[in-house]
Amino acid sequence: MRTLSYLLIGILFGITMFKSEAASWFRIYEMFHFDAFHMYGIIGSALVLGVLSVQLIKRYNIKSFHGEEIRFQDKNRSFSRYMYGGIIFGLGWGLAGACPGPMYTLVGAGYLPILVVIFAALIGTYLYGLLREKLPH
Repeated sequence: MRTLSYLLIGILFGITMFKSEAASWFRIYEMFHFDAFHMYGIIGSALVLGVLSVQLIKRYNIKSFHGEEIRFQDKNRSFSRYMYGGIIFGLGWGLAGACPGPMYTLVGAGYLPILVVIFAALIGTYLYGLLREKLPH
């Protein structure tokens, strides 16, 4: 039953991404050229919704869909770690024209060349796992 609920949430997320044009390469191109507010509005809305949701979960001890406690762990606050990660993520996003969420949305919408990007992302994730202990903390 959990798998079905995750699948339905993923489908709803994909439809939302596609209909809001957040998976559109042209919208991403506009954003990186500062030509339109569209993507900044979507990202800003998601950020505000995420912050509010986390605060509500913490304040009211809200449980998951399956009745489990939701726990938040403290993060490492190393500036350089997030700076380098953000640069790498941004370069990949700019070169591929999609971040991880829209990549899968684009496959579902029939844009099969994005499978090359997904394959590269999986290889990059695997390499990160291998090199994780050797990278700066």
